[in-house]
Amino acid sequence: MTVSRTIVIAGAGIGGLSAALALARRGFRSIVLDQAERLEETGAGIQLSPNATRILLSLGLGERLRRVAVTPAGIRVLSADSGRQIVRIPLEDAESRYGAPYWTLHRGDLQKALVAMCRENPDIDLELGARVDTFATHASGVTVKAMRGPASADAQGAALVGADGIWSSVRAALLGPAPPKFARRVAWRALVPARMAPPSMREPEITLWLGRKGHVAHYPIQSGETINVVAIGADAWNEPGWSTPATPEDVLARFPAGRWSRHVRDLMGIPEQWMKWALAERPVPRHWGEAQTTLLGDAAHPMLPFLAQGAAMAIEDGAVLAARLAATPDDPATAMRRYEHDRRARVAKVQRAARRNGRIYQYAGPDAAVRDLAMRALGGAALRRRYDWIYNWKTDTGAPA
Repeated sequence: MTVSRTIVIAGAGIGGLSAALALARRGFRSIVLDQAERLEETGAGIQLSPNATRILLSLGLGERLRRVAVTPAGIRVLSADSGRQIVRIPLEDAESRYGAPYWTLHRGDLQKALVAMCRENPDIDLELGARVDTFATHASGVTVKAMRGPASADAQGAALVGADGIWSSVRAALLGPAPPKFARRVAWRALVPARMAPPSMREPEITLWLGRKGHVAHYPIQSGETINVVAIGADAWNEPGWSTPATPEDVLARFPAGRWSRHVRDLMGIPEQWMKWALAERPVPRHWGEAQTTLLGDAAHPMLPFLAQGAAMAIEDGAVLAARLAATPDDPATAMRRYEHDRRARVAKVQRAARRNGRIYQYAGPDAAVRDLAMRALGGAALRRRYDWIYNWKTDTGAPA
């Protein structure tokens, strides 16, 4: 029996769209379903390290993304109270060192490029306003019931990929409805027009301020026209979603004068609108699918943002999944179990490293002093080498270089 080469993907975020493009390059057709009527990424920046940009370049996105990306020269790590530099991690030679650039982007620019590429590809059918309701596996593949308002329609394919985020309905059907684990931290984010920021904060650098029970990161996006600001601190607020409004007064109260340099507080005082989201993660399961179904990205293994690897892991997932399906196109269930096997150790290691960074970033008192001394003693080049195992990952093998 000939197995269909159509894959149904639930979710048209960064992971789902990049997976569709990776599958198309391997000779598969994709039906991408998303409940949103329009794809609109809320205003936020994203860091894409070489392990992710290598894949995006291979998918043909280089020309579109280079027009809007910023290539940071380094990562400056500063003390939140004094503003003193603790260490600077060089990124000037990232492309020559890793074979792909390190970029900062607006999420909307990345998604716009992915959507355009998908719409131009005849092997990708992007269907908006279609919420995955139920699905069933059978001998010939998977039937997915999608709701369009009160009406329903079926999508048929050889397999189903749940790329529908941390609150994934596909995951709930496969693994149960348990909610993600709240990290008791909240991230606030805002955009600042670069012309309103001090000149030192417009430089092509990622700047990380480490303070007591909190940290702030900012970096340029949109060809340097905008500064993305993210502030993370301890908080009990816990609701799903990425777009809950917050007031500037609420944010600045969490990062008070005295503990936080006036320079970073001045930057945080510029935007009139902030958004917040509660940070959460899930343990990486041994298998995150069954039969001809699997999960991808945050639906499978959401992680804390302290390594800037959440989107990168989803992009890697899509590339590996496409490679495994291409290796055994007549046996998608086996391909999906191999994909999960190949990804589990890596995403679990990245998840642990992100969690560890989160603890280190928010040290206070003597622990913070020891941390700062250790970072200065190691130096930026040595700190960067600690991430070689992430950045050197090669797509075609699904394993570190």
